[in-house]
Amino acid sequence: MTPLPRIGITVGDPAGIGPEIVERALVDPRVLEVCVPIRYGATLDEARARVAVGQVSAEAGQMAYDAICAAVADARAGRIAAITTAPINKDAFATAGLPWPGHTELLAHLCGVPRVAMMFDSERLRVVLATIHVALADVPRLLTAERLRGILDLTHLSLPHFGIRRPRIALAGLNPHAGEHGLFGREEIETLIPVVEAARADGIDVTGPIPGDTVFVRAARGEFDVVVACYHDQGLIPVKLVSFGESVNVTLGLPIIRTSVDHGTAFDIAGRGTADHGSLVVAIKLAARLVRGRATMEG
Repeated sequence: MTPLPRIGITVGDPAGIGPEIVERALVDPRVLEVCVPIRYGATLDEARARVAVGQVSAEAGQMAYDAICAAVADARAGRIAAITTAPINKDAFATAGLPWPGHTELLAHLCGVPRVAMMFDSERLRVVLATIHVALADVPRLLTAERLRGILDLTHLSLPHFGIRRPRIALAGLNPHAGEHGLFGREEIETLIPVVEAARADGIDVTGPIPGDTVFVRAARGEFDVVVACYHDQGLIPVKLVSFGESVNVTLGLPIIRTSVDHGTAFDIAGRGTADHGSLVVAIKLAARLVRGRATMEG
C-alpha cells in the first residue's frame, strides 16, 4: 500500500477558532483516512494560556506567522507533502509588524515566487482572483495587461492538477455590463479585451470579459470551469453564497501544495466550542487529492 501523505495543518491565529477546529480535525476519521496530519502551532491549551480569546494581539500574530514559516520550511524540504492552513487575523499580523496582508502574499514571499493567485475551488463554482487584498479604489490601476495575462496563464497551467485537462476560463468584466462598450468605463476596451484576444491566440480557452452579474451563473451551470474575477469581493461573494463551508482556498503558483478554509478567525465565537471544523476537513481532503494528483502527473 502507498503510505498516506503527511500534511501540515497550521493553527492560524491562536486567539480565534483555529486551535479548536484543528484539534477536532486531527482526530476526524475523514482526515485520518486520507493523510497523516501534522499540527504546526499552539495546541488548544497552549493557545488559551498565551493569548486572550477573541482579541487582536501582536503575540497572536507572531505565533501564527511562526507556524506558517515552520510548515513552509518543512514542505519545501519534503518533510511534509502539503499544507492546509487555518485562518489568520490580518489586524494581528499588522500589530505584530508583519507586512503581509494575508496568507497568499506571505506564502509567495516564503517560496520566492513572483506570481501567485488565490483560487476558491468547490463543486458548483471555481473562482480565481486577479487582485486580492487591496482597496477597491486601487483595482483599476492594478489590473494591468501583464497581471491579467499572468493570472490567465497560471489558471490555464494549474487546472489540470484538478483533473481539468483543458480549462474553460471566463474573465469577469470590471465595470457594470462589462463597460457597455465604454459607456461605464474603458478598462474592458483598453485592457481586458486585448488580453483575452492575445491569450486565445496562444491557445488558452478564455471567454470575456463577461458582465459580473451573469458570468458566475453561467459558470455554476457548467458553461465554464473557472471564472477569473477582477477583485476580491466580486469573486468571493458568489462562491461563498453557493458553497460556503464546502469551498477551498488554494494558492496557485507555489512550488508546494497549500489549501485553506473558506472562513475567517471568527473571534465572536472563539472559545465556545461551537466552531464547525467541516471546512478544514474539506481543505485537508483536497490537499491530499492534489498530492495524489501531482504524484500521478509526475509519474
